[in-house]
Amino acid sequence: MTPRLFAASLLAAAAALFADTAAADPGYYVVTIYNDPGLRTVDFRYWNVSRHNRPTTTWPEVGFGWNVNGDWYTEVFVSYIGSSRLPTELSTVNWQNDLLLTHGQYPFDLAIHTQLAVGDSHAEGRTFEFGPALQTDFGRTQVNANVFFERGLGALASEPTQLKYQWQLRHRWRPGLHFGAQGFGELGPWDHWSPRDDQSHRAGPALFGSVPAGPGTIGWQAAYLTGSTYGRHGHMLSLRVKYDY
Repeated sequence: MTPRLFAASLLAAAAALFADTAAADPGYYVVTIYNDPGLRTVDFRYWNVSRHNRPTTTWPEVGFGWNVNGDWYTEVFVSYIGSSRLPTELSTVNWQNDLLLTHGQYPFDLAIHTQLAVGDSHAEGRTFEFGPALQTDFGRTQVNANVFFERGLGALASEPTQLKYQWQLRHRWRPGLHFGAQGFGELGPWDHWSPRDDQSHRAGPALFGSVPAGPGTIGWQAAYLTGSTYGRHGHMLSLRVKYDY
């Protein structure tokens, strides 16, 4: 079986396994599409959420990714959680798979994204996220728009399937330094959205950069988002540093 067929079979089987849903986390990173066969990535991430009269919650993450053949990107990473009042501890172990379906034959590129998250304890349950990831270019500006569904298992199996979105604008200003904006949101159950006051919508500016390092490249990004997190106003800072080789 070819890697592409194996990936497609794996994603289909995973989607069939997880049939109800999970509560969404308050934020994450924009899934982007690229064709770079053989590229390996050491990934470090950090983001936090600050809300009025509540301790700041933090999520440091570390992972390893591999662009298997240009069509299939896979990454395993662990996510920790902590706050300004509580120590940081393991939250989830995650397996992300992105299957690229197009290669420039259309004005946009399309991938199918999946992510399985396994909680540190049985009570936390498991979640399975899946959906389309779109990417296109307008001159020197890259545009991403993703719509994801999230289902749960175990302690989260009784929850309805959740609907989430991501978007990103990235303008290639000069080599090694780009600027743009990002946005994230959680709308509630996919077939019956939550009331507007209970939804999450956050957006803000973002910077992107890269620096050659030995046989590879260090890439970084930072974003500062503001808006609502499940009906409460707050701010989110996200940072990511990765080494591609």
